[in-house]
Amino acid sequence: MKKITYLLLFSAFVSFGQAGKKSKVKFFAKIENRNSDTLKVYGPSRFLEVIPIKNGVFEASFETTDGVHQFTDGKESSMMYFKDGDDIQLAMDAKEFDESIVYKGKGSKENNYLAQKALADEKFQMTMDDLANLDGEALSATLTEKYQNDIKQLENSGLDTKFVETFKNRMNKEQMMMMQYMMEKKAMAALSGKPSPSFDYENHKGGKTKLEELKGKYVYVDVWATWCGPCRAEIPHLKKVEEAYHGKKIEFVSISIDKVKDHEKWQKFVTDKELGGIQLFADNDWNSEFVKDYKITGIPRFILIGPKGEIVNADAPRPSSPELVKTLDELLK
Repeated sequence: MKKITYLLLFSAFVSFGQAGKKSKVKFFAKIENRNSDTLKVYGPSRFLEVIPIKNGVFEASFETTDGVHQFTDGKESSMMYFKDGDDIQLAMDAKEFDESIVYKGKGSKENNYLAQKALADEKFQMTMDDLANLDGEALSATLTEKYQNDIKQLENSGLDTKFVETFKNRMNKEQMMMMQYMMEKKAMAALSGKPSPSFDYENHKGGKTKLEELKGKYVYVDVWATWCGPCRAEIPHLKKVEEAYHGKKIEFVSISIDKVKDHEKWQKFVTDKELGGIQLFADNDWNSEFVKDYKITGIPRFILIGPKGEIVNADAPRPSSPELVKTLDELLK
């Protein structure tokens, strides 16, 4: 699963590492019910390694820099921490991805800490809807208490000193990022029921399409760009959802915020990938009025608009989320 706390924390670490100092590490993984025959490992600032399966296990030795890394099986991801000389063995069951992660070997203590933190953060995420109902002062106090407890636990963990100091500093950054995220979430929730900002953008099939032309139907909007990896990852799921609700009272609209210079790239991408729904090209990328009115600062972003042009959800579930089908089934029954 994609946990916002995980994404925030990993984004806080992508630049961490000792430039110019190479670290040699070994990584072994035995994964039951695996989602893929390869693992991808990302270093502090770059893609690092593809590890193919051999004799039922993943095994590799490589050079990197000390710091936070990420491994992914193409479906789910987890953070790791490598330092010079680490020899880490991972055992897990991909059906219970975070819950089953266990590390052994040199460097395992720090990585088991990260695995347990991921589980704790997942439980915390389940309270986010309740947190969004708090006023700003109460929300700040709640987040401060959480991160103070996290830091205290880290300080008493007996882990590598450099690891502890690095995570203490970055947890403070994570707290600020989480506060910003929650305030944005509150702002988006407050939009429900209000008239949606409109759009009037170029249609891939010719002419222009405006939101008002779609009244009478629900409108599921995908704000994306051809250069956005997470956006592209949602495309197969979006195609399945479009097919499942074909002929029902809903339109699927994808609004590209590619730059004008990449207009032809967008046209070719839509054609080559046989994208369905209504494919639109925003007139001024991030500065397009629809994007600014919804205060979109990251993509993909999904928005659900009602038949009368009212905002149903300014931050709707992604196509890959089971919550989207539940939502649409309830609205379209």
